[in-house]
Amino acid sequence: MMQQRLRRTYSYVEEEDVVSLEGMTRNVLDQLMTEEDRLHVVVSIVGMGGIGKTTLAKKVYNHNDVKKHFDCRAWAFISQKFSPREVLLDALTKVRPPSKEERELGENELKKILFDSLKEEQYLVVLDDIWRSEDWDILKPAFPRGKRGSKIMFTTRNKDVALAAEPRNSPIELPFLSDDDSWRLFKRKAFPTDTMESDAFSKEFEMLGRLMVKKCGGLPLAIVVLGGLLATKRSRAQWEMVQRSIHAHTKQDNQYGAVNGILVLSYNDLPYRLKPCFLYLGLYPEDWEISKKELIRLWIAEGFISPSMESGGILMEDVAEQFLEELINRCLLQVGKMDGTGICVKTCRVHDLLRDLCIDKAREENFLEIIQLSSISHLTLSACMQRRIATHPSKRYVCVEGEHQKLRSLLLFQSDGLIKLHIAQCKNFKLLRVLNLVEHEFVRWEVSSEIGNLHHLRYLSLAGGGEIILPQSIGKLQSLHTLHVQLTYGCGTTIIPNVVFKLEGLRHILLVDGPQKDFRVGTLMCFPVRGVLKCIETLKYIRIQSLVETDGVLSLNNIGSLGVIFDRSKDVEPILKAVVQSNRLHSLHMRLSEEDSESYPDLELIFQCHHLSKLFIHGKIKEDPRHHHHHHVLKFVPPNIVKLTLSHCRMEQDPMVVLEKLPHLRILCLLTDSYKGTKLICSANGFTQLHSLEMFWLTELEEWEIEEGAMPLLRVLSLCGDDRLRKFPVGLRYLTALQEMSLIRMKRSLVERIQVIDGREGDDFSYVSHIPSIQITSTLED
Repeated sequence: MMQQRLRRTYSYVEEEDVVSLEGMTRNVLDQLMTEEDRLHVVVSIVGMGGIGKTTLAKKVYNHNDVKKHFDCRAWAFISQKFSPREVLLDALTKVRPPSKEERELGENELKKILFDSLKEEQYLVVLDDIWRSEDWDILKPAFPRGKRGSKIMFTTRNKDVALAAEPRNSPIELPFLSDDDSWRLFKRKAFPTDTMESDAFSKEFEMLGRLMVKKCGGLPLAIVVLGGLLATKRSRAQWEMVQRSIHAHTKQDNQYGAVNGILVLSYNDLPYRLKPCFLYLGLYPEDWEISKKELIRLWIAEGFISPSMESGGILMEDVAEQFLEELINRCLLQVGKMDGTGICVKTCRVHDLLRDLCIDKAREENFLEIIQLSSISHLTLSACMQRRIATHPSKRYVCVEGEHQKLRSLLLFQSDGLIKLHIAQCKNFKLLRVLNLVEHEFVRWEVSSEIGNLHHLRYLSLAGGGEIILPQSIGKLQSLHTLHVQLTYGCGTTIIPNVVFKLEGLRHILLVDGPQKDFRVGTLMCFPVRGVLKCIETLKYIRIQSLVETDGVLSLNNIGSLGVIFDRSKDVEPILKAVVQSNRLHSLHMRLSEEDSESYPDLELIFQCHHLSKLFIHGKIKEDPRHHHHHHVLKFVPPNIVKLTLSHCRMEQDPMVVLEKLPHLRILCLLTDSYKGTKLICSANGFTQLHSLEMFWLTELEEWEIEEGAMPLLRVLSLCGDDRLRKFPVGLRYLTALQEMSLIRMKRSLVERIQVIDGREGDDFSYVSHIPSIQITSTLED
């Protein structure tokens, strides 16, 4: 049973925790770099679950030599619940962005598109956690011969799968860690730098630690989880207690006994407040990338974090963030992606074995129920089911219906269009706290007024393909904490009655237009009067048609993230006056309607937002010609900004003059018509922290100069549609940290300046020859 449940397709051991993989890394690189000219050359990494296959594969995948060697790379998760269509779409997305129509295609059509996309490339595709030879047989037609040296890389627990796919080359088998390597890995987790007392490294602690590490059998997963557990213990007595518990829990009757026992022990050691938060992770599908913000809001909606935990300016969201951090520090939850600032967690993942532990323990405690819809098209809810239900469908058009008076949570995890929810009478679910509603049948969806009968509802998520109109009865949901509405096809309008602002418990309003969050249409509503928004923490993205003018300012004291689309520029200043009062504002997104010929008024108030780290401004920024030379239009940008996006600002002054002096700026996106000048200069010693730079559709830009010493940490550079740029800056050669350069819809004559054609290097080739990965997409004819 345990062997069957050990399914893992995400690297649980961080790359910095990898020990003794140098030799293995070289072995994999050697096999990948061979220039074999035949169909389907497969390189396999083989080993048991938790031994570090994915960690090694990712280390190689991101190696500079690999980035330089292959024209394109793609990574796809397989797992036991293999879905060919999802794997193919995942791989295609890494090779090139699929269109909306392509995302709707079936398996066979996607195979052809992926085949055509790869046939002229020297490619590397990683198929992570492949279990059966039959799965490879299904995927194989999607992968062409490609250019000489193209490779497929497997990670698998089954050596027979590797040998069947590639009989000519021996798979690379990962060994268990030696005692010394196991101890080094354990110490990194159990003794975090500068957090352990000096006696922690005494002989007594080392002796106890080595005895416990030996129980892990050299398996990295077991070692890091044990280290995370012991990092919370500070006395010898506590360590001795853990040692006794390990002896009681671990069984040596099979190779998985030790890791299972240690995981159970780590769960049992969790504080009471963390156990339901951990068990809740079992509701997510295998290999799911979990949104941190969504997870925190769900924990709060479920009552795992209560209002009584708030004190001294600490909100429930802050408490939940601490809980999440503790699970990560205990190695029970893995960081997936960091947010745009590079500082905060954006997504997280759960190791498959830990997810199985969540599910097993949750079933023991009647905590949740997971329903697999692979073989049925109708699901009828009933009172005999658990109070928390998650559905993981794999077929289209699954219908959910029925009655369940005690149901607390219904979570539907699916791609758009996979599931329909038919609940005729909301009173049949009157205790419901968490609900997702998905509706794609109607262009105009008037949500039933019955929803107002769900008096206990705390988290409501609605997704539809067209216009979504919420009823006035939503004002009866006095317990509502989060309202999330998404137009899945990015073409429609959401109409929200103003009664939502009378819901005193409401903290998060998210109104998202389209899967890419384009916000082109916005949400129609009147902005409420002063006082009713004092508890709101997230309010985005709303379109203000008319601002109610009062003798005072709006109250947005707790706002942390605000996104607003303005129809009139005169409404901008009252909003800025309101957000300046908040000591929590970290993200501000402003769009001035395309229909408004006016420009933004003075934006100096933004400079007073001392905690603001992310800023997005779309719309013309007014420049005063009288002060053009000594007053820069971007002087309002506060020094604490980490991510800045500018679009349609139509600036004539070089923005780099101000932006390069921002001490914390890591990500800069200059999008369509943000700058209308012809020359940009990045000065020496400017942009000291910049990691990523995007310059899209700067259609007037002709010359770009980079001085030596500028952007010393830049890793990612993306240029798109800058069709008047005559040549690449010489200063690119100084950007020694640059790892990736992407060129999209650039003039062919410009692109050829950095290419090697018929053995001849282009005029600008020497400027970019040090960059490991250069991606060129859709060049334009001159």
